[in-house]
Amino acid sequence: MESKKTQQSDLKKWSGTWFNLGLVCSLGLVLVAFEWKAYDQGTILELANSSDAWEDIDIPVTIQTPPPPPPPPVQVEILQVPDDIEIDKVPDFHVDINTSETDRIEAVELEGPPIIDVAEEIRDFVEVQASFKGGMDAWYAYLNKNLTYPAQARRIGVEGVVIVRFVVNTDGSIQDIELLRTIGGGCDEVAKRVIENSPNWNPGKMGSRAVRSRMTMPIRFRLN
Repeated sequence: MESKKTQQSDLKKWSGTWFNLGLVCSLGLVLVAFEWKAYDQGTILELANSSDAWEDIDIPVTIQTPPPPPPPPVQVEILQVPDDIEIDKVPDFHVDINTSETDRIEAVELEGPPIIDVAEEIRDFVEVQASFKGGMDAWYAYLNKNLTYPAQARRIGVEGVVIVRFVVNTDGSIQDIELLRTIGGGCDEVAKRVIENSPNWNPGKMGSRAVRSRMTMPIRFRLN
């Protein structure tokens, strides 16, 4: 059989009231704790009756003086110079010209039109290619005798092929030397110089006539 409680003994209806009352009390205690002041019970020093003398401290004061006023402007006096300048009269010079000359200058007659020297065409392709005198064996002997390996290229280990292009004239002389491939280290200059100082070549030919032709020569640099 379930027991019944009377309405006067039911405490749940007072739970909200007690909760609000406890919250108000807690808030009041917190406010009192923050507002509480503690006073020091020690002696208070009176600075007025102290016998110690205060030390005087000199504080430098920097006073900025205004800059001096600018000088008054100087009045520039403009002098007017007259435009008319008198020039001393130049005396007249009289030159006697002899117009009674009777010598006759003969006219110069040309036998024909002037001769215009036109450079012969440089050919890239010829029937007979230009060659070193004595053949390739003589060319290799010339290189072995005159081609020196640069010290800088030897020190840093530069190797490779320098390609030099030049023009062989009809008399076998060399001109217009240029470098098509370079490897650096001083090898390019040595290759150009050995071509420039080479003796005359056999010129290229078209049929039986010597012509100017362009030649390309590789020069190899290799360390032993």
